[in-house]
Amino acid sequence: MKTKLHLYFRGFIGLVFIMLAQIQLEARFSVYNITDSSSFKQFKGSILDSKTRNELIFASITVSGTSISTISNSEGNFSIKIPTEKQNSSLIITFLGYNNKVVAIKELKPEKNVLYLEPSNTILEEVVVNVRDAKNIFLGVLSSRLQNYGNEPIQMTGFYRETIRKRRTYVSLSESIVNIQKQPFSTVKQEQIDLFKGRKNADYIKLDTVNFKLQGGPFSALFLDLIKYPNFIFSEHAFDLYDFSLEDITQNNDNQVLVLAFKQKPTNENPLYYGKMYIDVKSLAVISATFHLNVADKAMAGLQFTRKKPVGVDVYPTEVRYQVNYRQENGQWIFAYSRGDLTFKLNWDKKIFNTIYSTSFEMAVTDWKKQDTKEIQNTQKLTSNIIISDKVSSLADPDFWGEYNIIEPEKSIESAIRKIQRKALNERSID
Repeated sequence: MKTKLHLYFRGFIGLVFIMLAQIQLEARFSVYNITDSSSFKQFKGSILDSKTRNELIFASITVSGTSISTISNSEGNFSIKIPTEKQNSSLIITFLGYNNKVVAIKELKPEKNVLYLEPSNTILEEVVVNVRDAKNIFLGVLSSRLQNYGNEPIQMTGFYRETIRKRRTYVSLSESIVNIQKQPFSTVKQEQIDLFKGRKNADYIKLDTVNFKLQGGPFSALFLDLIKYPNFIFSEHAFDLYDFSLEDITQNNDNQVLVLAFKQKPTNENPLYYGKMYIDVKSLAVISATFHLNVADKAMAGLQFTRKKPVGVDVYPTEVRYQVNYRQENGQWIFAYSRGDLTFKLNWDKKIFNTIYSTSFEMAVTDWKKQDTKEIQNTQKLTSNIIISDKVSSLADPDFWGEYNIIEPEKSIESAIRKIQRKALNERSID
């Protein structure tokens, strides 16, 4: 009899689940339209600190005068596709703690562009840590949402990627372009997501007797939006659960940014979160946030994910971390990027070695409009319990994405993609 182990995370990232000895059918959904590559140009490069030469990860890259954007990956690399009629525009690169950089697109090469950002050197006022002030800042964030984030639904195009690794080996990689009807914070309506096109590879043989999948897909990324879903982290009893402190002041271009730290109260035994919110001083808008789940009590942390499990195995997370970024457009801030990285350990009775699985998901908003965007044809509506790897087709075509912007793959992901493509070519040649 097959036994199933289901993992879930309090509705926050949807469901992560593992099934024993169960191999799923290959993908059923695929859309591929040949795109005229003369209608756009692609530029690749990296974003670095001008002084240390360190990579700047998750920096925002936007085409001036448009909503076309992307983000640098965890290695500081980026790629962006720009319509031919926008070649006279500029790229605007922004990163917290640095001055914005503006680069004329005509000055860029197709590849190996190295763009340096200058750290902000403005002398900042001394920070006085005051618990009451920290609480007031958090309350100000919530009360200022209307003016900072607006109250209208936004139509977005996003790129979503999720990976699953068994130790260092990729066993699943899924990517997709999605169309999002992003709802304002003031409504209880959930976002609507339509799948436009996607691709995947899953090598379940490498999983041995365990099949690990992430349920929730792009919804997992959207639920990280602290402005739309603050209760997923803080609930209405935030001050009973967390200690807030004003930790530092940094810069976002020429604007001062408060670093508001939070951590669960030591009297609270349930695993909660600790992290930082970066808040614009003048508007009290959250422009970025990073936070982790407290997994010190591995048994309690494991219960937050486990719904059912087979006898003889303990499952618990060893690391759970998230990030969300917002981008300012015309005086208001919009959801721009989010990422989750989770690592689980499986301990089996009567086995010497344990098994470690890591999963990551990320989504970047690559284009958006408030109203009247062109309809994307051949879409498939997704639900919040979606398993995206079951909805997209095999990963092979290197030009699959056409004119759509994506997050540049990390080197390890590029290597996995190349292996998949070589395997596909070999299979076709044999046929």
